[in-house]
Amino acid sequence: MLTITRKQARQFILRKQGLIGKHRFSGKDGAYQYVRQAGCIQYDPVDVCGKNAELTLQSRVKGFSKTMLSDLLYKDRLLVDYSDKELAVWPREDWPYFSGYRERSRAHGASFAGMPALEEQAIAYIRTHGPVSSDTLPMEGNIFWHSSMHWSGNWHGQSKAARSVLEQLYTDGVLVIHHKSGSRKLYDLADRYFSRELLEAANPCRDEASFLQWRVKRRIGAIGLLWNRRSDAWLGISMNNDQRNLAFTSLEKDGRITSVQVEDIRSPFYMLAEDMPLMQAVIADAADCKARLEFLAPLDPMLWDRKLIEAIWHYQYSWEIYTPAEKRKYGYYVLPMLYGDQFVGRIEAAAERKTGTLVIKNVWYEDGVRQTKKLTHAMENTARRLARFNDCSQVAYCI
Repeated sequence: MLTITRKQARQFILRKQGLIGKHRFSGKDGAYQYVRQAGCIQYDPVDVCGKNAELTLQSRVKGFSKTMLSDLLYKDRLLVDYSDKELAVWPREDWPYFSGYRERSRAHGASFAGMPALEEQAIAYIRTHGPVSSDTLPMEGNIFWHSSMHWSGNWHGQSKAARSVLEQLYTDGVLVIHHKSGSRKLYDLADRYFSRELLEAANPCRDEASFLQWRVKRRIGAIGLLWNRRSDAWLGISMNNDQRNLAFTSLEKDGRITSVQVEDIRSPFYMLAEDMPLMQAVIADAADCKARLEFLAPLDPMLWDRKLIEAIWHYQYSWEIYTPAEKRKYGYYVLPMLYGDQFVGRIEAAAERKTGTLVIKNVWYEDGVRQTKKLTHAMENTARRLARFNDCSQVAYCI
């Protein structure tokens, strides 16, 4: 088994992620290539200083703008927003892999009396009138809905018929999101944007076990190093401990992943076999690891396993957006601050778009971090870049 130091583990993950050294990803194509590498990035509609998916790309992709992600989703249609790791954005090319998910969704919808007729009504209306939202689809009444297949999780209760039917057709793969206006989704027919060959393509995985292996391998690649333990990195994947163990065993036996021991950490980690050249470059001290300062999104792929971050970096991060204000240690929407191969602190920033100002509400440095002029200058440069990203012309510090 390969054994590496914590520093080498950090540099490997960060170089894989494109968060250290010269930018690996640039422009709209770079944004697309990063999503392909990660498999999926999480979507969250909260927009304090950019939405989560946008912030994830902004920290890695040179010259990234919010319109690039919107174009990839709703103009180029190279990306789709659909369920994966909770709400997620992933490459259109992966559509066939989720055919089983869509089949289960259709079976779930068919269990509701009257649903097929409502679906036909909605499809006919959209075919004639174009994209609709739950507010513009003329469908009255409510449905008692058990939404275990949908983004809302294992939810049940009364729901507007229009909303329920649109979500059902969406998870069935009949509809796609045409565009979003804030948190409001407008849907259109998938066959207007995707080829029949793609929509009807067979699942490349021969059975559920191989599909699970594909998903586990994908999540390992999203982070760089990942251990075989219970983890939020597996959210959205339905599997128990035995199934996860079997997936890891099969992947390692087939040579698709390889184990790595990090000094003084008991649990082994796993990496994609295809990433061995990068690992060897890091070990040989030949990888570009020049320091950059970046603010990470709260649901950044690098942060999917908070215990892993704590083990390798000795850095604790908790997204306190749902924590009552009086119990927060830091703030409502706080971003981890990465400098070189170290987490040096966290920052709370908010875009006040009416005044064109990015307000820095607070900056917290980790214990032992020297606040040098170089570090302060790097932080201020990154704050100015975040301001431009949010169409703000100035930065105001309220510290």
